[in-house]
Amino acid sequence: MLNLIPGWLTRLLAALAKRWPALASWINHRMINGLVESCRARPHPWSTAHPYTSWTALTDQSWSARHLAPVKRESLPDPAEVQQLFERNGDEQQYCKKSTCLFPAFAQYLTDGFIRTVMPSREEPPELRLRNSSNHQIDMCPLYGRSQMQTDALRLKSGKRGERGRLLSQQMSGGEEYAPYLLLPDGSADPRFAGILDEPLGIRDVTDHRRAHIFAFGGDRTNAVPQVAMLNTLFLREHNRLAGKIEQIEPSWDDERVFQVARNTVIVIFLKIVVAEYINHITPSPFRFIAAPKVAWKAHWNRPNWITTEFSLLYRWHSLVPDSMKWNGRVVPTSTTSMDNSLLTSAGLAAAFLNHTDQPAGRLGAFNTAPFLTPVETRAVMQGRLADIAPYSEYREYVSLPRPSDFSDVSTNSKTQRLLKSLYRNVNSVEFYPGLFAEDTVPNSPLPPLILKFVAVDAFSQAFTNPLFSPHVFKEETFSPVGWDAIHRTSTLADLVERNTPTGLQGARLSMTRADWTPVS
Repeated sequence: MLNLIPGWLTRLLAALAKRWPALASWINHRMINGLVESCRARPHPWSTAHPYTSWTALTDQSWSARHLAPVKRESLPDPAEVQQLFERNGDEQQYCKKSTCLFPAFAQYLTDGFIRTVMPSREEPPELRLRNSSNHQIDMCPLYGRSQMQTDALRLKSGKRGERGRLLSQQMSGGEEYAPYLLLPDGSADPRFAGILDEPLGIRDVTDHRRAHIFAFGGDRTNAVPQVAMLNTLFLREHNRLAGKIEQIEPSWDDERVFQVARNTVIVIFLKIVVAEYINHITPSPFRFIAAPKVAWKAHWNRPNWITTEFSLLYRWHSLVPDSMKWNGRVVPTSTTSMDNSLLTSAGLAAAFLNHTDQPAGRLGAFNTAPFLTPVETRAVMQGRLADIAPYSEYREYVSLPRPSDFSDVSTNSKTQRLLKSLYRNVNSVEFYPGLFAEDTVPNSPLPPLILKFVAVDAFSQAFTNPLFSPHVFKEETFSPVGWDAIHRTSTLADLVERNTPTGLQGARLSMTRADWTPVS
């Protein structure tokens, strides 16, 4: 809506909305509905089960849904040649003008919870990638697990006063609380978790030192890099803090009820941060979106979630990853940090968050992926082909963006134009995944336009459809007075770090947005 009126009027409306909540609510409602309605409402007619509409495609959520029907394509360029679109060829990394490293860390944590493409082993058929293991909800499964059995394994389950409703944790030096380790000190499996929790991806390929610092988490990707473990640790602490407060005001509640109410609260706090901090960071508009669930209560798009195969591809934001990162006063090559949670525990939670605020993320787009990640880009191209994803131009039209008629409509960069032309010859032949990242970023946003449109659509249509946001559930009794107060007092990660670290932030700035970022008029 606001992109259809002059910039000066948009800024005026945004300023007035800060003063008048009724105006802010009116604009919020119309902007969110306008964004979500640019795509078809779920359920989609297709999934990766069949190349046509079938009962399986409409009901079996172990297959990924599709925004567009599959398209069989021949004579596509060699994936190794397409990889050139992501390679730097010795050039220096370019940095995002707006985002800190906290932005890609949060994006990875968010998507690891519900974009769960099956990763086949070398012995298994690649077609398994057409399936997923997702609950299709933003349900904090990296913290709580994807099944009741996993959740039970991660809980303390104590009826003692002062312990009710807690998740398992360990206290380390400096008053720092972390999840327990997955393995025992001798390297053997902890019987509390063996055969119950998902095996962390890559654990068999890391050193004994790193294996010793792998946390018992609900997700198999949550130990992948220390910044994702950092975020899960923050929400673990918030859960246990809330459980303690809830038990104090409700001493008659048993362990189960305290846990469930604290869990409800943490999920909603996370959803609020997704909208109030994450979405507001990526939007180019001066208007600030409000995490008001009533937007969806009567919306026709309020349908059960089902993750699409396109969404699992467009969130491969590898070029945001910087070549090196600061951890506890040291600059460490990012390629060496995989599954090394000792970087987090040696720094402490508050310092780790502040380190990520102090570092710019990479620029998302062509010719900017770190060398150690470029092979992953090739695998993403291959996954798009395996799923017979429709061409890039079809998706532009689908989300109400102009269909490109020339390579210059994809990117203003002449190098990008030349490479795309040499690979595809016709702009309508450009594949979905390369096209996503060939686009220029939108002014005042870290994202290119097609990715931005899809992320906004899916974020709102998946966050606001959460059962905890429904009109008969989003009430104080669902969360207790303690939880209800925490929900209304929390909009940013800084709010959580302030109350869940031994010293707090002590006035330091913590944000996904760079301190030196200036909006373009």
